[in-house]
Amino acid sequence: MKKLIIKGKNKLSGSIKISGSKNASLPILAASILSDEVELSNVPKVNDIKTMIELLKFIGLKCKVSQKKINIINYNKKINTVAPYKLVKTMRAGILVLGPLLGKYGKAKVSLPGGCAIGTRPVDLHLFALKRLGAKIKIKNGYIHASTSSGLKSASIKFPKISVGATENAILSAVNAKGETKLQNCAIEPEIIDLIKFLKNMGVKISLRNRVIKINGVTKFKKVKHRVIFDRIELGTYLIAGAIIGKSLELKDINPKVIKTEINVLKKMGLKFKIYKNKIKIFETNNFKKINITTKPYPGFPTDLQAQIMVLMTMANGKSKIYEKIFENRFMHIPELRRMGAKITVKKNLAIINGPTNLSGAEVMATDLRASVSLVLAGLIAENRTIINRIYHLDRGYQNLESKLKNCKAKILRV
Repeated sequence: MKKLIIKGKNKLSGSIKISGSKNASLPILAASILSDEVELSNVPKVNDIKTMIELLKFIGLKCKVSQKKINIINYNKKINTVAPYKLVKTMRAGILVLGPLLGKYGKAKVSLPGGCAIGTRPVDLHLFALKRLGAKIKIKNGYIHASTSSGLKSASIKFPKISVGATENAILSAVNAKGETKLQNCAIEPEIIDLIKFLKNMGVKISLRNRVIKINGVTKFKKVKHRVIFDRIELGTYLIAGAIIGKSLELKDINPKVIKTEINVLKKMGLKFKIYKNKIKIFETNNFKKINITTKPYPGFPTDLQAQIMVLMTMANGKSKIYEKIFENRFMHIPELRRMGAKITVKKNLAIINGPTNLSGAEVMATDLRASVSLVLAGLIAENRTIINRIYHLDRGYQNLESKLKNCKAKILRV
């Protein structure tokens, strides 16, 4: 099994191009089922994307992947409305084909999803929305069986809790429903805004105001070309890398307005940087200030950057706190950071980080996608050598991580 070896304490300098967003690409790929022809650019080359493309092929779509774009063609009359366990087990986003398949073909059989082991992340909110739209749902032998006898019908749906995946699946179902559907208490992440933009280009009448999304269903979807937005979590990860060990680091092909919350947090901690229209330059920073953070739905601080900023907190003066309010089991990186010398205590969903601490290299194990990259960050600042096992988690969501860091003078090797 592959592992990463990192020799710490090498200052980062250079330029990193931020890749397209994995979390925007996945629902857009699922939405491609609705159209006859789709062309996507700026899609990251990561394993979750490869898995989703394999799933679309299994369903019956033709997918051509080139260096700069993905072309998806769906003129197939014999569609397989099944998403099997073997393709969904490693990737939660597989459940997003449920809405498009059900809406367009009247039935779907989708395996209950896998992905990162960071809590139960139930699908009940997805099914709650589909039932309100008129779907008949049953769960049997690890599969969701969904059907509709006379098509989906519009509804007014208020989510009891904000959920990105449930919002996406509800949108992808409602575009096929007769009449106007009103979704309330929706997630409004930039990735959902990008999905809405994509669907508008396909001819869907859809609007977003505050946390309310209104959708008028259509029967025919246009051919569409779309460029996926940049990956704000990758940007945040490299921003933190620049903070902890950067000398002069430039992050480009971005929109800083999308990550105002993250920038404000790093500013409060003392990070020195300069913001341009489509790039950020980070300068060497010392003496970080302690801070308290609560993870929240967008535009709050993202749970997907919680593990990374915890590494920065080990360098801050004093006691920092993280309240994890999105997932109940997202502190699995903490025992690994402790192995490297971090002083962190946990009380339920609260992590208390005592700094500053000098981390030392150790052999550690990745437990999920974002936890794995937090160990990479820790390895960059640790004394001596760090070995990270189970890096297949990294490959699910970070394109060319080693080469991007190597090009900025990090000493990192995959073996």
